[in-house]
Amino acid sequence: QVQLVESGGGLVQAGGSLRLSCAASESISSANVVGWYRQAPGKQREMVAVIESGGITRYADSVKGRSTIVRDNAENTVYLQMTSLKPDDTAVYYCAVAKRLKWYWGQGTQVTVSS
Repeated sequence: QVQLVESGGGLVQAGGSLRLSCAASESISSANVVGWYRQAPGKQREMVAVIESGGITRYADSVKGRSTIVRDNAENTVYLQMTSLKPDDTAVYYCAVAKRLKWYWGQGTQVTVSS
């Protein structure tokens, strides 16, 4: 059972930046996918950024150019750096890892962007 703990969320003004961290309880080096998802009130959970096997990185169109996902296998940590934040980025952000044919999710961290 992989446990994931997110941190780094909070209240930020539009145009600001945040770095989210996701610490895993075990190695993520063999994970097929590591990434970040988000869910805004009244909306479905959506992919923000993921790193797939082979290092393929994917971003949602809404955050492309403003976000960077980094996978640190040595620290078993996944980071999401977000800049030029917008009120539409307000959501609960979840870390996710796909490993051994299972998906593991963190509890989420709230990001609120004020206009």
